Amino acid sequence: MPSTVIKKFAYNSKKERLYVTFLSGKVYAYLNVPENVYEEMKEAFSKGKFLNENIKGKYAFKAV
Repeated sequence: MPSTVIKKFAYNSKKERLYVTFLSGKVYAYLNVPENVYEEMKEAFSKGKFLNENIKGKYAFKAV
């Protein structure tokens, strides 16, 4: 299902960073995200809901 919020996302396993590009064009890196969380996000029906419930507020982030 296409996300209404997220344009794309990618994961750097060496740095444990999840990069999320929003439809607005803003890009954020979520820090110290375990690879299994990224794998769960890939499988989630709603990427935006998964991000809100499992990543935001649980992992530090910075604008890229």
